[in-house]
Amino acid sequence: MVRSTVKELINSKDFDRDVLLKGWVRTRRGNNRVAFIAVNDGTSIHNIQVVADMESFPESVMKRVTTGSSIAVKGKLVQSPGKGQNVEIQAGKIEILGDSNPETYPLQKKGHSFEFLREIAHLRMRSNTFGAVFRIRHAAAFAIHKYFNDKGFYYLHTPIITASDAEGAGAMFRVTTLDLENLPRDEQGQIDYQEDFFGRSTNLTVSGQLEGELGALALSAIYTFGPTFRAENSNTPRHVAEFWMIEPEMAFYDIHDNMDLAEEFLKFLISYILENCRDDLDFLNQMVDKGLLDRLGFILENRFERTTYTEAIEILRKSGQKFEFPVEWGLDLQAEHERYLVEKHYKRPVILTDYPNEIKAFYMKQNDDGRTVRAMDVLFPQIGEIIGGSQREEIYEKLVGRMQQMNIPEKELWWYLETRKFGTVVHSGFGLGFERFLMFITGMSNIRDVIPFPRTPKNAEF
Repeated sequence: MVRSTVKELINSKDFDRDVLLKGWVRTRRGNNRVAFIAVNDGTSIHNIQVVADMESFPESVMKRVTTGSSIAVKGKLVQSPGKGQNVEIQAGKIEILGDSNPETYPLQKKGHSFEFLREIAHLRMRSNTFGAVFRIRHAAAFAIHKYFNDKGFYYLHTPIITASDAEGAGAMFRVTTLDLENLPRDEQGQIDYQEDFFGRSTNLTVSGQLEGELGALALSAIYTFGPTFRAENSNTPRHVAEFWMIEPEMAFYDIHDNMDLAEEFLKFLISYILENCRDDLDFLNQMVDKGLLDRLGFILENRFERTTYTEAIEILRKSGQKFEFPVEWGLDLQAEHERYLVEKHYKRPVILTDYPNEIKAFYMKQNDDGRTVRAMDVLFPQIGEIIGGSQREEIYEKLVGRMQQMNIPEKELWWYLETRKFGTVVHSGFGLGFERFLMFITGMSNIRDVIPFPRTPKNAEF
């Protein structure tokens, strides 16, 4: 007999048929005549109830049906007379697949804090909350690939090991095969990386953008979706050392095309998840963040407001609001400023453009005013910036000049510069931090709770 999943069975209208279910016991209740066993296999936020007549099963089997144990049940799928469930299984045969000691099983019926569940990350996906989060994570990843594939983008695998820092984005993790107890030195006493595996110093990537641009300047439109790494000693609810980034790059796109794509992309993802993960979202809206569904609707129902950084600074200065961080032209905006613009002033998502060049990366298109670049940040309620991007500088001389201003070695990025020599075109792109997006879509307040096995300072367990 083919195994049926909980998701299939709870949505079935084909009653009075024999089924095979395999899963983990969430709870068991009853008396010496009948047992009600809640079983979940991870395919749904909902459990399915298995009803077992105690006289039909050996005591040696039933005493092993405990919270956390895995079982296989053959029985009949019937309409349930109980409240809150449409179907149940009348058990004909129960097989114990794996025992669980109820006294030592960490996931008891009582609620557990997210901090405790991080300590048992090997088991936390069996809980309702994390089952919901990681099903949504899967759906979001699938939707990303679907969106770009349907628009004719090509999925480009950019290197995880790199010799370049894409934009001075932060401390990098070094990759080496050198013997750390006996490092080779040159005549100046510096580490001789010519003896290393790649013959030079290499690191884990902080972004696939620069290589992504190379792909776009041949294939027209590409996207990357992979892990990136920052060796920042930041123990905050918004930082992890290993996270995933989505970075589309498009030839023949200016900043306006870029903004259009970002808005359409985000709305597609949210619509897809609302359509395909509604039970999980309803659970999270009830148990984690009661404003979650309203915020998701807020994004879909509103056109994204588009304004400049300079206009935003004026709005903030005239707001009468007291901010913790100063508001001054030339300074980067903080989350409190971004949230004010979205939640209080415009009351809709916002895309800010034309930031001061001093606070943005070298590759961004320079505006004619000599002070600003064609950057764009998409701002959402509750979290502030969710996407950062720009039109890229396509003019060779301007790009070189900007690199010199920012002390970025031209020699290291000769390959990047050459794309501006041979058939250069207007092009643009942006980056979306996958985990930051997942925090928004699930209502989870800590980034460690939207990635299965978080990597943070002093923590690389599991």
